[in-house]
Amino acid sequence: MTHTVVAVGRDAPFKELVELIDQWKVSALPVLEGEGRVVGVVSEADLLAKEEFRGLTGPMSELADLVKAGAVTAGELMSSPAVTVHADAPLAEAARIMARRRVKRLPVVDAVGMLQGVVSRSDLLKVFLRSDEELADEIRRTVLARVPTASAVTLGVTGGVATLSGTLRDRALVPVLAQAVRSIAGVVDVRFDLSHP
Repeated sequence: MTHTVVAVGRDAPFKELVELIDQWKVSALPVLEGEGRVVGVVSEADLLAKEEFRGLTGPMSELADLVKAGAVTAGELMSSPAVTVHADAPLAEAARIMARRRVKRLPVVDAVGMLQGVVSRSDLLKVFLRSDEELADEIRRTVLARVPTASAVTLGVTGGVATLSGTLRDRALVPVLAQAVRSIAGVVDVRFDLSHP
């Protein structure tokens, strides 16, 4: 998450929005009200409506498109309510929201909707930059150490793929182990090469 966020108020003019997006190299700007509560987001797509409908003759496809094409302030342009994610949400939840809502950036808010930062697609992908050693250490500490019957299991991590091999007494633990290992940020996949004693 990026903590230093460029944001605007409802009255920010169109040209300032374009300048801020260009200057800060971002694809969207949170729109704030009061002490910093997120009320909307202005994206590049919202701004492009003005150019898209310039000189268009004939009926508009949607009234909302026409309104955005004539908008001159952030309050008129913004998508509202803002699609946000809570600061304590897991990365997987942020990724699901971004995919479902087809957004590239999410304002991160606290319990009352105050802006805490912004998470982007590239922020979410950074978890896959964790080293294999770091992932193996976390898997051993948070997963294998908590499963007493996993003492005969050997762990290897290569390219973010965790491989559990060796002997596991209770085969019913395989799906549990798989889910627990996959839940660790940065794990690409889990493979098993286990035998039953």
